[in-house]
Amino acid sequence: MKFIDKAKIFVKGGDGGRGCVAFRREKFVPFGGPAGGNGGKGGNVIIQADERLQTLMDYKYKRHYKAKNGQPGSGSNKHGKSAEDLILKVPVGTVIKDANTGEIIADLTKHGQSVIVAKGGKGGRGNAAFKSPTNQTPDFAEEGEKGEEKWIELELKLLADVGIIGFPNAGKSTLISTLSHAKPKIADYPFTTLTPVLGVLQLDIGDSITLADIPGLIEGASQGAGLGHEFLRHIERTKFLIHMIDISDFTDKDPIEAFNLINKELSNYSPKLLEKPQIVVGNKIDILSDKSLIKKLKDYFSEKGYPFIPVSLATKEGVDELINKIKQINEAIKSKEQLSTKS
Repeated sequence: MKFIDKAKIFVKGGDGGRGCVAFRREKFVPFGGPAGGNGGKGGNVIIQADERLQTLMDYKYKRHYKAKNGQPGSGSNKHGKSAEDLILKVPVGTVIKDANTGEIIADLTKHGQSVIVAKGGKGGRGNAAFKSPTNQTPDFAEEGEKGEEKWIELELKLLADVGIIGFPNAGKSTLISTLSHAKPKIADYPFTTLTPVLGVLQLDIGDSITLADIPGLIEGASQGAGLGHEFLRHIERTKFLIHMIDISDFTDKDPIEAFNLINKELSNYSPKLLEKPQIVVGNKIDILSDKSLIKKLKDYFSEKGYPFIPVSLATKEGVDELINKIKQINEAIKSKEQLSTKS
C-alpha cells in the first residue's frame, strides 16, 4: 500500500432547505392562516479518526466533498427533513488545517475523535413562523442558509512511541524488522525506505511499544532538502528516539559527525526534538576491525548524556542490551507521565 500522508480537499456543508409559503385550505375556512413549514438543516461535514486506516490515500483522488441539502418545508406546517451529516474517515494522528490561514482546526489523536469542518446551513423559516398580531397572513418565507465551505489540509503524523532516525543505510529498516514483526523493504543502497514503517516491540505480557522507522534524513532536511519536512514531522510525536549510526569499516561518514549532523537537522526543524531522550546505536560492529572505536564512542556519548549501545544486526550481538535499554527509558517516561498526571 502506498503511504500518503498529506492531502488537500474542499469541503462544503449542505444548504438549508427553503421555508414554504402556504395557507390553510380547510372546508368552511375561506381565509385560513399561514401554514408554511420550515426547511430542514443542511448536513455537516465531519472528519473522524479511524484506527483501521493508515494513509490518506482516498483523498488524493477525490478532492471535493459536499454534504446533502436540507429538504424544503411544505404546507400544513410540515417541516423539511434535515440532511444527514457527511462523515469522512481519516487515520488516527491526522492534523486538520485551514488551507488559507494555516490555522489548526483539530488534531485527531484518538480512535473515534471527530470534528465538524463545514457546518450545514440552517433551514429557512416558513411563513407560519412570521405570523404576528400586526401581520396575520404573511406571504413570504426565508431561503435556507448556505452551508460553510472551505479548503482544508489533512496531514498525517505517525503516532509512535519511538522514532528510529539516522542517515540512509545506517540500518534502521533492519533494526525495526529485528525488533518487531514489520517487514520493510531492505537493500544495500541509500533511500531504500521512502515511507515511514511502523512496527511493534513486545516488551512484556500486555505491554508493547510502537516503533517508527523514519526514512533516511540528509543534511539540509530541515530546509526541505530531499523529503526532509515530510519525514521530520513524523518525529514530533515520538516519546524518545533511537539514533542509528554506521560504525563499520565501510561507512563513508565519521560516526560522530553523522550523529551531530542529524541532530543539527532536528534542532533546525524544531529545537524541542532535541529534548527527547536518545539511545545511540552503533551498528555493524561485525565489520569493524578497530574495536577501540567502540570505547571511544561510548566515552563521547556518555559525556553528552546519551547511552551508546554497539550492535550487529547481522549477528544479533548487542540486541538484547538494546531492548533492555528501550524498556528502561520507556519505564522512566511512563513514571514521569504518571507523576505529571497526578500533580
